Amino acid sequence: MKKVLTQTFVYLFLFFGNWFFLSQINWIKIFRIEAIISKIEKELGELLFISLLESEKKIEDKYILESLDSISNKICHANKIDKVEIHIFDNKEINAFALANRHLIIYSGLILNCDNQEELIGVICHEIAHIEMKHTTKKLIKEIGIAFLISLTTGNFGGQIISDAAKLLSSRAFDRSLEKEADIKAVNYMITAKVNPESFANFFYKISEKEHQLSKYLKWINTHPDSKTRAKYILDYIKEKNSDYEPIIAKGTWNKIKNSIYNSR
Repeated sequence: MKKVLTQTFVYLFLFFGNWFFLSQINWIKIFRIEAIISKIEKELGELLFISLLESEKKIEDKYILESLDSISNKICHANKIDKVEIHIFDNKEINAFALANRHLIIYSGLILNCDNQEELIGVICHEIAHIEMKHTTKKLIKEIGIAFLISLTTGNFGGQIISDAAKLLSSRAFDRSLEKEADIKAVNYMITAKVNPESFANFFYKISEKEHQLSKYLKWINTHPDSKTRAKYILDYIKEKNSDYEPIIAKGTWNKIKNSIYNSR
């Protein structure tokens, strides 16, 4: 009996000893997966962006672009994260989405349906959160597979495949847990930048009430389910987080942005 117990102890010691040893090894680093993914993000982001340029009309108004850049730059600077590159496309869909390599796409329909800059900032922060937490790349790996993504960045692809990948990012939601993670991170970004996050929650409530009027344009909400639930947990989260809030751009600037987009149609 004593011999059996001794052998059992030895086996357990060897098992947990090996497990502990193996757990200390950075397998990702050894197999260079992190470096590969970083390379994929950079190259795939450019490929997807080029695909969008070929299929969508990009807004090049300098005043609009500089104004939105000032918003994203303030968010990134306040939160000590790298800048993102904002692109605005003339599309009636109420939509925004992140591409790899720090590209952030905003459709004009989203801007026109935001009542104030804080609503738009909430969406921008949400997409920046996806970028920072590499949700975009994780999503593509899950949906397409890392081997296929590698083939895309090495030239073994067709234009239609790249176009389909871009559509995947603009029209399919992340997992529910990732969406909530991005929502909460967005709220934290807003608070740190002294932007009132309550407007972000109000945006969900407002759009959900207009779904019957705007159903064919509600791409962002349709791919991000449970808008009322999300509004509620955002409001619950910020209850104890008081701060002095201030606009990033002047009210006149915000109005001019919307008027410029509206008049350009």
